Amino acid sequence: MPKFMLTYLGAPKPKSPEDAQQMQHAYRAWLSELGPAAISPMNPLKATEVIRSDLHVESGSATGMSGFTLLEAESLDSAREIAKACPFLSAGGELELSEIVDMGS
Repeated sequence: MPKFMLTYLGAPKPKSPEDAQQMQHAYRAWLSELGPAAISPMNPLKATEVIRSDLHVESGSATGMSGFTLLEAESLDSAREIAKACPFLSAGGELELSEIVDMGS
């Protein structure tokens, strides 16, 4: 079955611990609905650096990526429907959906 990477971009920080807890609850509920389709859920990123072609290193993300989830779905259309239900969108974030190329074993 095709695999997809759902990349989390942006989203403002929660305004309060209660907001953060509510978002976490909604996110976990969404993941539980996905069941085995979420093959590597909840991969938030911590320290991020950009290493330029001239080997210069900068702190922070070049893309605003804050995490990712790996999914299995029948098609890009199916993966898109899964992504559209993600509560990260209602928090003001954006999602990037990419099909992963199977390079074989």
